[in-house]
Amino acid sequence: MSPSERRISGSEIHAVRIGPVSVTYSQRGAVVGVLGLVVLAAVILFALMSVRADLSPEQTLRAVVGDGDARSIRSVRSRALPRALTAVCVGGLLSVSGAVFQSLSRNVLGSPDIIGFTAGAATAAGLTILFVSPDVLPVALAAATGGLLTAAIVYTLARTRGSANGIRLVLVGIGVAATVSAVLDLMLLTADIRLATQVQDWRAGSLSGRGWEHARSVLLATVVLIPGLAVLRRGVDAIELGDSTASGLGVPVERTRFTAIILATLAACTATAVAGPIAFIALAGPHIARFITRVPGVTILHSFVTGAVLLLLADHATQHIDIGLRAPVGLITGVLGGGYLLILLTRSSTRT
Repeated sequence: MSPSERRISGSEIHAVRIGPVSVTYSQRGAVVGVLGLVVLAAVILFALMSVRADLSPEQTLRAVVGDGDARSIRSVRSRALPRALTAVCVGGLLSVSGAVFQSLSRNVLGSPDIIGFTAGAATAAGLTILFVSPDVLPVALAAATGGLLTAAIVYTLARTRGSANGIRLVLVGIGVAATVSAVLDLMLLTADIRLATQVQDWRAGSLSGRGWEHARSVLLATVVLIPGLAVLRRGVDAIELGDSTASGLGVPVERTRFTAIILATLAACTATAVAGPIAFIALAGPHIARFITRVPGVTILHSFVTGAVLLLLADHATQHIDIGLRAPVGLITGVLGGGYLLILLTRSSTRT
């Protein structure tokens, strides 16, 4: 069947049907999405060029494909490219995860770093570094397991009358995050000083030293998880309107919610396993994406691009802005996230 398009309720939202599949989009959202991808490509190129002061855009692109002098190829392909790809995927995964949880909880504060999921992942990963191995695979598996267990605990404790209230979810998540973080702090007090230092460096959240091993693992997670969440987007948007409304629209509410929670938690945990706990991105990325697109609900592409650009710029700032020390990117995003959280709380209290 040829694609068909129709106007919905006189708004900017359109529907395209290709065979049995129906996809909705907004004209503004489509334009912003294309422009966002262009901006992301430009920021990636800028990040690759900044590895050396004498690199031009043409030399950088040639080095990416293995052409040019050996020094440029080594600088770009071995150092800058895996770090930039890691930043793109980590930032994108965190932002999309935040968008899904904010929608499911119907709360602007419902990002995985606020409600404790990344704290659970970080604690499990830190304990794995201390007692098992600092290698990428065991740390990633531990982070995923810890994040999923934390998500189960938070949702179980926050459930009242069969569903998790947004404010209750945030409050329970903050309490669980403090508890699991305290467990790791206690273990660090008695751990070997070398391993404890390694865990503390990892907990700061950093992209320093991230190579192709990290880039491949987080890229694989992105390829698997983001399309899955994109498929669930319409169901998650319907659930944001209320369970009864979503059921009336034919959405299998419990199955959609459960699957979305699993995938979004894995997205946040994978990002945390690779780069450590990085604040702000999951909280602010979806808000910025919705503000730019003026599209309600979960915006997968826009949230991914926004998170990727934010983390790339923050990482560039840590490398090239002289503040007297080489601060990890997690410290920079943490400061920004604290200020952004205060703004959200102030606006919420003013409305109340």
